[in-house]
Amino acid sequence: MVSNQKTPTPDSSSAPLPDIHTLSHKELASIIAGLGEPAFRVKQIESWVWEKNAQSFDEMTNLSKALRAKLAQTLSMGNCTELMKQVSTDGSRKYLLQFPDGVTAECVGMPTKNRLAACVSTQAGCAMGCAFCATGKAGLTRSLTSSEIYQQVMHIADDFQTRVTSVVLMGQGEPFMNYDNTLAAMRKLNSPEGAGIGARHLTVSTCGIIPGIMRFANEPEQFTLAVSLHSANQSTRNKLMPGVKKYSLLHLYDVMGEYVDKTGRRPTYEYALISGVNDNDDELGALCDFCRGTLAHVNLIQLNDIPGSPFRPSTEERANQFVQHLASVGVEATIRNSRGADIAAACGQLSQDYKLLG
Repeated sequence: MVSNQKTPTPDSSSAPLPDIHTLSHKELASIIAGLGEPAFRVKQIESWVWEKNAQSFDEMTNLSKALRAKLAQTLSMGNCTELMKQVSTDGSRKYLLQFPDGVTAECVGMPTKNRLAACVSTQAGCAMGCAFCATGKAGLTRSLTSSEIYQQVMHIADDFQTRVTSVVLMGQGEPFMNYDNTLAAMRKLNSPEGAGIGARHLTVSTCGIIPGIMRFANEPEQFTLAVSLHSANQSTRNKLMPGVKKYSLLHLYDVMGEYVDKTGRRPTYEYALISGVNDNDDELGALCDFCRGTLAHVNLIQLNDIPGSPFRPSTEERANQFVQHLASVGVEATIRNSRGADIAAACGQLSQDYKLLG
């Protein structure tokens, strides 16, 4: 199922107004004071912006019409526009969202019983060039702002008409190549004055950007870390993930040990099983050696199909063998149930390509 919405044509005759999402509390307070309004208005406005995801100043019904008019003349809402939505047979929904400058990114909502998970993008496109991932084929357009990351979650919540209970920053892009905006978005998602999602239900996924992992280990929040490993054999990993060639597996192993020591939290290793590439016995042995004796969970993913890709997923039987062998050396592993594969919404399938979306 696909729905389309027309994109509003911006008025190029005047300079764009500042986006309210980009303002700090102090900056907004200064503007409100300049409009001659009392300080308590700031909290009311921020509640509409961050908690209720207001799409216009007119929705802010506890403000006077005069103030709403002044806000509309002074600031913009800077909201994203839904260009396309696809609905999977499993209930997942994929959205192509456009931001005010015309840049687009995809996100996915995945409902399960009384929970709603959101998979969001931190960049439009990706520069990492992973061989099995659709996102990297078109390269990187730009990094997203913290509010653009945040708005994806709120768009999903609004469409499902329920709150998002967990977020994975595993969509398009490498979060640690956009570290500051990624962390700012996670903090706003965690804040009771934002989405109010528990820190342990906010997961960032990195290809293994070691400086980012080291920095992340020193953050005070209990956010969750996932690392896309995909091979514990250096030569195989270099071929699959050329964007992180400079970060050796030996260095990654050491840094992940430091991460666990500092945080006490269990990281997850993501491993997409690719037939004939990283699912043979040597690769399994290397994975067992990499994870043995560490505090880690391995998330196995049977590779999702990407049009034009030479790679194919491993069999379910082989995936189960990986689980059993890892368990035999004391490593917990599970096979991820991929969601939304029929609408190219699963891991590695996000592309921004209208041909693939259709």
